[in-house]
Amino acid sequence: MIYQIPWIYTPARTALAIWHQLTKTPIPELANCSVLMRERSRVEETIHAIQRAGAGSLQVIADFDMTLTRFAHNGKRVPTTHNILDSPLLINEDCTRKMRKLLSTYYPIEIDASLSVEEKLPLMVEWWTKVHELLIQQRIRKDMLAQAVKESSAMLRDGYKVFFERLAEQQVPLLIFSAGVGDVLEEVIRQNHVFHPNVHVVSNYMDFDQTGVLQAFKGQLIHTFNKREGALSHAAGLSELQGRPNVLLLGDSLGDLTMADGVAEPQNVLTIGFLNDQVEERKESYVNAFDIVLVKDETMDVPNAILRNITSCRDK
Repeated sequence: MIYQIPWIYTPARTALAIWHQLTKTPIPELANCSVLMRERSRVEETIHAIQRAGAGSLQVIADFDMTLTRFAHNGKRVPTTHNILDSPLLINEDCTRKMRKLLSTYYPIEIDASLSVEEKLPLMVEWWTKVHELLIQQRIRKDMLAQAVKESSAMLRDGYKVFFERLAEQQVPLLIFSAGVGDVLEEVIRQNHVFHPNVHVVSNYMDFDQTGVLQAFKGQLIHTFNKREGALSHAAGLSELQGRPNVLLLGDSLGDLTMADGVAEPQNVLTIGFLNDQVEERKESYVNAFDIVLVKDETMDVPNAILRNITSCRDK
């Protein structure tokens, strides 16, 4: 019996493409009902290209609030790092009332698909500047932050431990880029026992005086829609990110897509967007912007599956 091998009579480039297609490891999680993709073939090709290059060429850049943390649990919103500060341990009732009023005013603007980034920018600066001014007035004590986090209902997404630990084991840098409060963010991941040496955080950090009382916030305000500037200024200073041109980017806002702009000479960038809220209004814009969109998915199942594929199945 004679078996015909189809690529013997095809050009070398076509044969190589067929070979790569045959040797790909399938990722069943991409068929989950929560997954939307504009171009599945492009997603698979990007994953395979990163896989061939190996973990040594990869860095992961992620937003924190509502990306690494859950959006909701049992029908109730999970607090962001700013929301965690809304605790009687740290602020009074008047400050709580004012912060919640600001949230109800500005959050709908942040997620309004009908407004451009340019229209949202000054309003986001206005929002978070007002919030930070309120927090400074409260003279928050640094030594109370850990207890406030412990008493909060903050939750990382299901599967977070596998995510953090695989990256640490493979020595893949994780750059967390957050418009939240860095001091609170660090405490959340520390209390979940996943603050490994490969984790780097760029965020809004509190500035405490010598007695441990909040007196200001450090540096330029980071908000949802100015992460590009932060990426360009901070990424160059992290030597661990050099020589890693492949990127897995995770976010929950269209503004998060600029977090990889600081990567020098990027080769393969795969973007994953968590669509947590106002799904029908924002679905089209997310599918057009992100490579993979996860709709109301409170887990890290898909990112973990992709990382498992990239780090455990490398073509020689």
